[in-house]
Amino acid sequence: MFDLTGKTILVTGASKGIGAAIVDALGRQGADVIAHYGSDRKGAETATAAIAKARVKLIGADLAKPGAADRLWGEALAWKGRIHVLVCNAAIMAFEGGFDDPDPVWEKTWAETLQINVKAPADLMRGAVRHYRQAGGGILITISSWNAQRGSTNPATIAYAASKAAVMAATKTVARAYAKENILAYVVAPGVVRTRLSERFAASLGGEQAVTANLAMGEWIPPSDVASLVTYLATGTCRHLTGATLDVNGASYVR
Repeated sequence: MFDLTGKTILVTGASKGIGAAIVDALGRQGADVIAHYGSDRKGAETATAAIAKARVKLIGADLAKPGAADRLWGEALAWKGRIHVLVCNAAIMAFEGGFDDPDPVWEKTWAETLQINVKAPADLMRGAVRHYRQAGGGILITISSWNAQRGSTNPATIAYAASKAAVMAATKTVARAYAKENILAYVVAPGVVRTRLSERFAASLGGEQAVTANLAMGEWIPPSDVASLVTYLATGTCRHLTGATLDVNGASYVR
């Protein structure tokens, strides 16, 4: 489909769901893939099983810990001395921390969500931009969410929605500030993707049937759809698409 031979790509949250589909797709198109995982190394190994071992680097890092993202970037960059594309995918969605929850739960949820979903990606973006400016360019792809634009239907996940909006704004800032230096930045905003996280979210709203009934296509998005889009963006073929937010929701939310 797309030739990514010679490109080194770092993907966070690569052990399951969208991240696993992304690393598999990138690897199949010839990319050298750095697959980040939190604790599920076996999941990352499974996701990259179809890629030649010489083209895969697995790195574990707990992004909940301050400084972990900087260490991840440093180890990833040291592998080949060049990273052409950064895909910020890792995120958490807590099903608590809403307005009615106790203060300790509220504080804990917001602190963890902002650290993993905003601060860690921002640290990685910082490392990427610095590297790209010296290397003559590069690509940043952020996996956000339609919740960043329309809000969440479950108020308990308000921290998640807010964090996805924040990381979207950060990516757009990179796009605007560094376009003249050949640094391209894109936001992918999926709707309901077939992942364990979405299944838990659906359960919190009464089950899959209730969620599916509100989707224009009457079906959930396969992770491979998001992976195919990310693979295309990683080529840098359409440079003037930089700064764009690309919706993947089957016409269920049309802006």
